[in-house]
Amino acid sequence: MTNRELISAAMKAREKSYCPYSNFAVGAALLTKGGNIITGCNIENAAFSPTNCAERTAFFKAVSEGITEFDRIAIVGGSVDGPIENFCYPCGVCRQVMMEFCDPDSFTIISAISEDNYREFTLKDLLPEGFGPDIL
Repeated sequence: MTNRELISAAMKAREKSYCPYSNFAVGAALLTKGGNIITGCNIENAAFSPTNCAERTAFFKAVSEGITEFDRIAIVGGSVDGPIENFCYPCGVCRQVMMEFCDPDSFTIISAISEDNYREFTLKDLLPEGFGPDIL
């Protein structure tokens, strides 16, 4: 699975975003260790706090199906009214969910504007002193 293919899947997931309040659509494509892609989009709620990010949607879908080993995730986001112009990064809550299931030294987070314009980070890059299960 190439990064381009994963980013393309995230872009398709973004099309399903439910974001009537922010008009900021996000898509994520999570690659499992088994080679499957689990997608997610952001799902907003009028009460705001029940809103779920695209990254967590993908993780929760995977875990609910018994999948708990992951390789990388691609994330794209931007205004529903125009092209993607900026890199979109996972929020702190999403980073913490990733920490629960992923090795911070090897799990890769791809933030993309297009299939050819993207940045890669490890989870440890984005959450350097993360709180994970190994601390308990």
